[in-house]
Amino acid sequence: MLCYFTAKGGVGCSVVSAASAVLSAQQHPTLLVDLNGDLPAILGVDAAGPGLADWFRSEQPPADALHRLEISVSDRLSLLPTGECHPAGTTDRFRLLARLLASEGRRVVVDIGTSSITAVALLNAAERSVLVTRACYIALRRAQCGPPPDDVVLVVEPGRVLRRADVAAALDTPVTASIPWDPAVARAVDAGLLESRLPRSLNKLKVVL
Repeated sequence: MLCYFTAKGGVGCSVVSAASAVLSAQQHPTLLVDLNGDLPAILGVDAAGPGLADWFRSEQPPADALHRLEISVSDRLSLLPTGECHPAGTTDRFRLLARLLASEGRRVVVDIGTSSITAVALLNAAERSVLVTRACYIALRRAQCGPPPDDVVLVVEPGRVLRRADVAAALDTPVTASIPWDPAVARAVDAGLLESRLPRSLNKLKVVL
């Protein structure tokens, strides 16, 4: 299980999660788990109906409940959507989700979004936890107070003073991949075509998989 998270919203965590799942699905059956709510729009799929938020609210969900909530994105990529509300579960329910996802036969990519205390159970169960950030002083300051990642993906924006080495030093974690700010990514996301027209700049995420 590969979990992406961020210390500050708006840095590109959901796009990076979606792109990683698309790249993974080129080689392996992959399940993409949406805890942030933006992945259906990014991938251009219809996610109307129940999702993880409903699973969190149910008292005793059946064993196959998560599988019934999945949406097919492509032949080897499935999406477990958020649903109509933001998932709000107890720590115990997040631990259950972590166990279920860890036992999956497919590759699992999770978009946690902004990390919370309850979601730490997923990060602890992950084979790798990846912080997505920009070279932003505020974002790095918040990340220093959050759970330590195994890897960092840096979204590089023009005009930023801080560099890759500064980010790695601030977080005491290597920057595994640097993704340049690319207008082609914004166009693909706006059109809901990230899965079918993945911009080349996102291929750098292969090193994380």
